[in-house]
Amino acid sequence: MAAAEDRPPVPISMPDIGGMADDISDKLPDAKSLPGIGDLISGSDANEGADSAASANAASAASAASAADSPGPLSRTTQTGTDAGEALRSRILQQADAQQGAAEQEAREAAEQAAIQQAAKEAATQQKSAEKAAAAKEAAELEAKRKAEEAARQKAEAERLAKLAKSFIAPVSSYTLTASFGQAGDRWAADHTGQDFAAPTGTPVKAVHSGTITQAGWAGSYGYRIVLTLDDGTELWFCHLSSMVKTSGKVDTGDVIGRVGATGNVTGPHLHLEVRPGAGDPIDPMPWLRDHGVNV
Repeated sequence: MAAAEDRPPVPISMPDIGGMADDISDKLPDAKSLPGIGDLISGSDANEGADSAASANAASAASAASAADSPGPLSRTTQTGTDAGEALRSRILQQADAQQGAAEQEAREAAEQAAIQQAAKEAATQQKSAEKAAAAKEAAELEAKRKAEEAARQKAEAERLAKLAKSFIAPVSSYTLTASFGQAGDRWAADHTGQDFAAPTGTPVKAVHSGTITQAGWAGSYGYRIVLTLDDGTELWFCHLSSMVKTSGKVDTGDVIGRVGATGNVTGPHLHLEVRPGAGDPIDPMPWLRDHGVNV
């Protein structure tokens, strides 16, 4: 049989001692007054208080460490508020950037549209200017052409008149020479003072040369007479006319001034032509006409 000193001691924890002390204290109200028991109970209480304090201190330390390691509700709320504010700020900046981009795009489009309109306006102005210049050029060309044609016409007319002024023609185109200059006869008081060109009544009588009609009307035995005065003062008498086409003013070589007739002292229709240089006495018309290029 083993002796008591050979057995290992029974381990007793402080809580067990405390419990035993409580039981002893409850069952033995006066146990604390017993020698040695009271110190034991007091020591147990002291140990229990120490253990409780230590536990409390450990719990506080653990809580502090836990609080240090992980944020508490206030920290989490603060962090959440910060994130929300940053997100709102980011959205505001994005909206501002988008609005600014839209405004810039609108401004660019407006500027492009204005540039297009301005270019169209300038093009229209240039087109109108070009059309106006083209119209003015065309009008100037037409006017220049008209003036050139008028100048050419006037030149041609001047050349014709100049040629006519130098030319002489027979007073009638178709005729028969009858009584000549100086011929004697019983139908005139003296010798014949002109040249007769017999032709049907109404045959056109033309201006032998350019000049001015200075007399036109009834002249007794000469019948209806036209006096054409040339530039050199020579008078040409056209007598016995049935009618007078020109009675005054300038005429050109070849102009019809009257028509053959049988008025006055005549035996039949004919033209009596007299030539009176310087408005003086008559001369023979035939040599005078031949001297001026007329083939009679």
